[in-house]
Amino acid sequence: MLEKQPVRDRVSSTYLLVGLLVLGVLVQAWLASAVSATARLQTAVTVFTGVFVQAVPFLVLGVLVSGAIAAFVSPALLRKVLPRNEPAAIGVAGLAGMALPGCECGAVPVARRLMDQGAPSSVALAFLLSAPAINPVVLVSTAVAFPGEPAMVGARLVGSLATAVIMGLLWSRIGRPGWMLPSDGPEHCVIGRTRWEIFTEAARHDFLQAAAFLVLGAVAAAALHVLVPPAWYEQLAGRMLLAILVLAVLAVLLALCSEADAFVAASMSSLPLLPRLVFLVVGPAVDVKLFAMQAGSFGRWFAIRFSPLTFAVAVTCGSIAGYLFLGGAR
Repeated sequence: MLEKQPVRDRVSSTYLLVGLLVLGVLVQAWLASAVSATARLQTAVTVFTGVFVQAVPFLVLGVLVSGAIAAFVSPALLRKVLPRNEPAAIGVAGLAGMALPGCECGAVPVARRLMDQGAPSSVALAFLLSAPAINPVVLVSTAVAFPGEPAMVGARLVGSLATAVIMGLLWSRIGRPGWMLPSDGPEHCVIGRTRWEIFTEAARHDFLQAAAFLVLGAVAAAALHVLVPPAWYEQLAGRMLLAILVLAVLAVLLALCSEADAFVAASMSSLPLLPRLVFLVVGPAVDVKLFAMQAGSFGRWFAIRFSPLTFAVAVTCGSIAGYLFLGGAR
């Protein structure tokens, strides 16, 4: 008779988050005294808190909607409404990103599922680039981060949508099936689970994943505010091309969640709007985190070809949108 193997409990990210919150409560007095001892640290904490508190409501809204989509909207349904003409389908997939909120982390597996169910890779990739960049949650958070600058919202929408559609069209011409991992077929992970279970699990997963990047983004905003000398920003402000390239590379390296990056860009108030717009267009399209996820889902050779091309297209589209909507040097 075989003995039943004991089930080992794993420490999930939820328990880890609760543990960190409890630890923060226990040491709050010590933290408060440590922060009050240094003026720069006080400033950093203020910036961090401001970014985090502003972004959390939009993050919660985004994960609730993404959980509902996971439970009630299947990639098969999206595929059914796509036109048979590939260029038209690329445009529809790009616009579909406006109706499907979610972080770029969640867009990669959705794009993989679309391809597994027969959608052309160019269509799936257009959706991959548009969904985290032009959905309502991201656009509203951009409007909140840049009060009095409605042109930033329109510029981000046009620049990001153009990036998604142009990359889809380019990939339909130059992409090769051999550059991507073969399909494993439709996923069946939802069989036997209720819609409520799918909703709660997807929302919990997306919140913890996006919240982690939100914390990193808030830390980055605070660090940029107190560690980077103001003279650096002044030098970049006078060199528009250099500022665009520096912030584009910074977007790749910081790998921020698209639902929080607008607050980080807003903290760089010494720089013109144009390079900050490029930062917002490039970030959701290509960064080190996305490169790793794309390499795992689609293959290393795909990521090596797709990411540099996406970077160039995103910088170009963001710059053109900036000149059209923001007047160039603003």
